Amino acid sequence: MAEIIQRDGTWAFDGTTVRITPGLHRSVPLFRQTYGEVAVPLRAIAGIALEPERKRGRLRLRLREGADPLLHATGGRLPDNADPYRLLVDGDRAGVADYLADEIRQALLLEEVPSAPTTGYLLTGPQVPVSVRSSDGTVSFDGTRARIDWSETSDRVKRATGPRIIELGDLVGVEWLPNSGYENGFLRFLTRETALSKLPPEKDPYTLDLWGSARRDLLTALVATAVMARLPHPSTRVGELTANGMRTGPEPADRVPVPAPEPVAENHDVLLRRLRELGELHREGVLTDEEFTETKRAVLRGF
Repeated sequence: MAEIIQRDGTWAFDGTTVRITPGLHRSVPLFRQTYGEVAVPLRAIAGIALEPERKRGRLRLRLREGADPLLHATGGRLPDNADPYRLLVDGDRAGVADYLADEIRQALLLEEVPSAPTTGYLLTGPQVPVSVRSSDGTVSFDGTRARIDWSETSDRVKRATGPRIIELGDLVGVEWLPNSGYENGFLRFLTRETALSKLPPEKDPYTLDLWGSARRDLLTALVATAVMARLPHPSTRVGELTANGMRTGPEPADRVPVPAPEPVAENHDVLLRRLRELGELHREGVLTDEEFTETKRAVLRGF
């Protein structure tokens, strides 16, 4: 067993798995503490490096492309200090870090682990259900459906459409951009109908607009990762989206259309009320013609 314990966290390698546990010190970002312990199988690792700095160094674990849904969902946009595959190392522990890195490198050579992209996720991502309260609303995912409940500060267009519930079978992907504190971010759910017709994040009823606490909004990457881990792996995609949002190739066998629920009187009343609210926003000039049309379609799809 090779192990290094730092204020930033603990890395332990038993020959088959690198177990990464975030530190509990207040300097450790909320995202890493919430994401929790990560078990990285050896076959998911492409390499490891110890990068020396003036007074300390950092260990960086490099994973094979396609092995981790977190890296796929965030697309390399996680802030450096929130990256779970990075560990700050005090100067007097550099020798221990170097020993750990050598042990992992030797194991990669002995096991002849390829560096090529994987054909399936080798890490599981966060457990579900997962729920995050952001600046624009609360987003949750239970493994089968995502739900957005808008906050009081959300755009009136979004609040007019009501809570957004999206079945996993209707999703073709998610897009995530962090709130940097200087520029807004977003978490967008892509369906066959909305993938190519995107409204601005602040008005899109399928998108959380991230503009508040950058520390808190970063947690929406947990939801993006949990969804990504349950969608078909990128290597299994059989076609590209056409202009109408449909794939050109055959759908995977497990992609079974979910029948729409039968409308009831209560839903009908809610639908009429929300359509009237949208009409009022359109007449007041809050919504452009294009925004009114797109939002009305979103309301109708929700019912």
